[in-house]
Amino acid sequence: MPATIALRPYDVAVAIALATKPHDPYPALALRLGMSISTAHAAVKRLLLAGLLRQLPHANGRPTYAVNMRALLEFLVHGIRYAFPAPIGAHHFGAPTAHSGPALSAHFVLSEPLVWAAPHGSIAAGVGGATIAPLLPRAAELVDRDPALYAILTAVDALRVGRARERALAERFLRDHLSPTPHSAAVA
Repeated sequence: MPATIALRPYDVAVAIALATKPHDPYPALALRLGMSISTAHAAVKRLLLAGLLRQLPHANGRPTYAVNMRALLEFLVHGIRYAFPAPIGAHHFGAPTAHSGPALSAHFVLSEPLVWAAPHGSIAAGVGGATIAPLLPRAAELVDRDPALYAILTAVDALRVGRARERALAERFLRDHLSPTPHSAAVA
């Protein structure tokens, strides 16, 4: 009997990264997300099995994939909070996320921010707040490395932990920033 293959939290970040920069080869994708090339490759394979990516005919001898944007948005809006819940943890300094992140913070008066805990000294302007585990282990590094991807992942966190208003605003943000038309992603 074949083994069950399940998505991992960072697979979602890989799908979003490919949706935002579809032509990143594996080395660039891995560097951007702070993971190994083999981890990025394995994530792409799981995303193909889950139907969040589709394989297209090879281009220039390299495998080419299309992000299934409708499926990705459906999974984010309706499934992410159940597949990858984010319990609220202890107070720590880190990168603001969810309703505290750059995608939604203008819409809320914050009592206590939510953050991705960052290793000591890694974020110059870290914010103190309750922590949640990010989908991507080194997500806090995206603040400087890839602000657009950082903003999208914070909106995804609002879907994971938010109440109705936060979730509605996060869904709108994601629909605006993740186009429903499929992008081809050439990773090799």
